[in-house]
Amino acid sequence: MEAHHIFQQNRILSCKTTSDFLQHNNSDFVDTHSNKNCESFGVGEMVAQALDMPYHWRMRRLATRSYINLYGMKPNKNPVLVELAKLDFNIVQAVYQEELKYVSSAFPNRGLANQLHFSRDRIVENYFWTIGQIQEPQFGYVRRIMAKLYTLLTTIDDIYDICGTLEELQLFTAAFASWDVNRLDELPMYNEVNSIGCDILRNKNINVIPFLRKSWADVSNAFLVEAIWYKRGHKPNTEEYMQNAWKSIGVPTICVHFYCVFSDQLSVQVLETFHLQDVVRCSAFVVRLANDLVTSQEELERGDVLKSNQCYMNETGASQEKACVHVRQIINDMWDEMNYEKTKCRSLLIPQDFEESVMNLARMSQCMYQYGDGHGSPEKAKIVDSVMSLLFNPIILD
Repeated sequence: MEAHHIFQQNRILSCKTTSDFLQHNNSDFVDTHSNKNCESFGVGEMVAQALDMPYHWRMRRLATRSYINLYGMKPNKNPVLVELAKLDFNIVQAVYQEELKYVSSAFPNRGLANQLHFSRDRIVENYFWTIGQIQEPQFGYVRRIMAKLYTLLTTIDDIYDICGTLEELQLFTAAFASWDVNRLDELPMYNEVNSIGCDILRNKNINVIPFLRKSWADVSNAFLVEAIWYKRGHKPNTEEYMQNAWKSIGVPTICVHFYCVFSDQLSVQVLETFHLQDVVRCSAFVVRLANDLVTSQEELERGDVLKSNQCYMNETGASQEKACVHVRQIINDMWDEMNYEKTKCRSLLIPQDFEESVMNLARMSQCMYQYGDGHGSPEKAKIVDSVMSLLFNPIILD
């Protein structure tokens, strides 16, 4: 543990030193190295980006656009390759636009947006998450399904945070646990989830509805725990908070649905042990902690429970700055654990492409919450520029 701590401290110090050097000497560095060797053109820009966010943590599609732009500026670039890359990017962008049209029209037709005025209208951001999770154009069906689920999770999260007394929320949670088919009109997710399950049964010959139902019961119970804490003024310690928070962020629920929709060969053993999969747990912690670091005071006042950094401050008496450093260290540790899980010798119980999609959720959270709450307040977190570059602004062709 001591050696690992020393390594982490050295990594932080080296990143800061290099970042400071580039900030004060970037133009000289670029001029000197690009004149000597065309291959090093743009190295300063790439190093700066890596220091801002490690490449392995970056949302893949945003990294693609950035690299196309950097490679296109190289003096020794292959112009045909650049043109093909730009065309491919723009074609895939057009595919995304058609999918977003479908997703945008799905919920208003069901009356959800008109009925729940308090809920965040985040359809574009919810769809943006799905691109981060799986970007290839052939998986449009998966993205459309997942965008609906992200939207439902956002709405249900707002119900627990904003709308409802504790007694009402307990009844709401019980409705998830019972999953009564006679009350289909009361909860929109009943129809959505049952429809997904029926499609999977028809196409893959396995009934996954019990597993999907359980994932919604689990996340709603985690939401309820946080609502009880808030409404009763309970301040959980860090361990108590973390044990519930990795579930309330919704990642296990998302991953169960994604696995069922995406994977060709479904395993009952995987479905039964989802809560034991380290990669799912670690990814959920990264998403949760990245979100915690940018939770605003306004969100806490509207109904959010204390977050991990505040729990750590209450428990240890640490300053906000030290608490944030502690949370960022946990994020680093979770990435180390995910990388280890990905590379170690193990059985192929979980498909590698699904495992990558789980890690992509962590990458997407690093993008969404890098400069603020990109999901709750996208205009304040620079996320609008990222959305525009991937969904609406094509790369200009030469």
